[in-house]
Amino acid sequence: MSKITSIEELEAIYGLPQLTSTGKEVSSITPQYRKFIEVSPFAVLATSGPEGLDCSPRGDRPGFVRIHDEKTLMMPDRRGNNRTDSLRNIIRDPRAALLFLIPGSGTTLRVNGRAHLMTDAALCGSFAVEDKAPRSVIVLTVDAVYFQCARAIVRSDLWNPANHVAPGILPTPGQILAALSEGRVGGEAYDRAWPERARQTMW
Repeated sequence: MSKITSIEELEAIYGLPQLTSTGKEVSSITPQYRKFIEVSPFAVLATSGPEGLDCSPRGDRPGFVRIHDEKTLMMPDRRGNNRTDSLRNIIRDPRAALLFLIPGSGTTLRVNGRAHLMTDAALCGSFAVEDKAPRSVIVLTVDAVYFQCARAIVRSDLWNPANHVAPGILPTPGQILAALSEGRVGGEAYDRAWPERARQTMW
């Protein structure tokens, strides 16, 4: 096995990107790219910190990432598991990236930039759903925006309902927790309580 150890070796194998790959990258939200953000209900947030990297799923109603202006995106930090891995990273290293997915579309949108957290009451209140405001808002200053071609989505056939995994194939969260904690938490009771717990704590 040959290990690639230099950019020169990498370029010798892959060559250089064409204009179709480099010309799509811009430093602000264009009208074309705006539409992808406005209709997306799901994004993946990537951050970096002293402990390493983090990649966090973020889902909400379409358009949950607000376009404040062509250089600024705002995303509410909805309720989750309180690990705050992404938020801890942002405080210590502002570099962040978002990958937007749109159900039914093969094209994804990538945004790279620098983030910070805001807790202004009026700002958080403007993101309230069912009278519940997020505790903080992630503000991303855009450095680069570009679309990703559809090959990965096409290869995975991601949006095909026929490929949905049957529920019984995967271990449940309760089963995973019980196994990893030697039965101290999780189990069937955890799984049974999840639907109501989710309903009460969704926002």
